[in-house]
Amino acid sequence: MSYLNPPEFVGKMVDAGESKVFMSTRDTVIRAYMAGAILALAAAFAVTVTVQTGQPLVGALLFPVGFCMLYLLGFDLLTGVFTLVPLAWIDRRPGVTLRTVLRNWGLVFVGNFAGALTVALMMAVIVTFGFSVEPDEIGQKLGEIGASRTVGYADHGAAGLLTLFIRGVLCNWMVSTGVVAAMMSTSVSGKVIAMWMPILVFFYMGFEHSVVNMFLFPSGLMLGGDFSVADYLLWNEIPTVVGNLVGGLTFVGLTLYATHARTGAGRKRPVPEENFGLPAKVDA
Repeated sequence: MSYLNPPEFVGKMVDAGESKVFMSTRDTVIRAYMAGAILALAAAFAVTVTVQTGQPLVGALLFPVGFCMLYLLGFDLLTGVFTLVPLAWIDRRPGVTLRTVLRNWGLVFVGNFAGALTVALMMAVIVTFGFSVEPDEIGQKLGEIGASRTVGYADHGAAGLLTLFIRGVLCNWMVSTGVVAAMMSTSVSGKVIAMWMPILVFFYMGFEHSVVNMFLFPSGLMLGGDFSVADYLLWNEIPTVVGNLVGGLTFVGLTLYATHARTGAGRKRPVPEENFGLPAKVDA
């Protein structure tokens, strides 16, 4: 069968987290760079489709193609390593320490940002003919997104910051569910179907993904968006990263690990009261 039950794929989650910790610096950065670039292209694709069709749902339906490609190619997103890598530490895998976990997160962040920034620059060139004309309709939309999702939050003060954080939590709840869902199947079609559903939810609902934002906001700044680098960092990227960490680790990684890895399949059942002291059959 191509379906793996929860205890099986949770074991794969811990193994995946361990392998990422011990990956070389070169491989970690290259894989993160490509993941950031591919996801940025998918975001540009979704924005283009949304602008041309006027239907955000169409863009959301098509956005997961980028996530599926980068996952199948073995590339790493910050949102995914937030969920998987700490499990190897919690499981006390040899050689996995808090320092190695933070090292992995830092390298993936740098790689994702570099990849997304590369595509942001390429898209800015495309929509302005090498910065020789004003941005086209798609470029204008990218600038508007950046302003609405930075200054727009800042206008609400602490309430805006809370909203941003919660959107980051919900985002990686869904995105990490997609990462884990792909582990449920051993077939390509099964992996794609399982990934597609939660990624569609996150994108259409407008939740905040730290890596997608590494593309949207730098490109918006290049295209004349009415916000600053400080606005981007303080009123989007930093709170989003924290929300993504909390959402993925709390609602996906730890919950699955606690109930499927730390719950022994062979634990003895308690003796039912109705046996009145007689020996009860227990599992081995």
